[in-house]
Amino acid sequence: MPNIKSAKKRVLVTEKKTLQNQMFVSSMKTAIKKYEKAVAEGDKETAISTYKAAVKKIDMAVAKGHIHKNAAARKKSQFTKKLNALA
Repeated sequence: MPNIKSAKKRVLVTEKKTLQNQMFVSSMKTAIKKYEKAVAEGDKETAISTYKAAVKKIDMAVAKGHIHKNAAARKKSQFTKKLNALA
């Protein structure tokens, strides 16, 4: 445990930011799972709405540095192919 006041503050800030990052990544994974479920069920309307939500979360994750931009592009490409295959 740190003794210096600024080090104590950094510990608290780091814990808070770590929790926020975990919450964001969890919500991103949830959006992706909802999209995958909609595609598996073959529900086109739900798939379109969840596709938009999942892509938005992925773009936000890239902006925040949670995932690499190439990984995000790959995921979005895979999602688009699955969505177009429903037609």
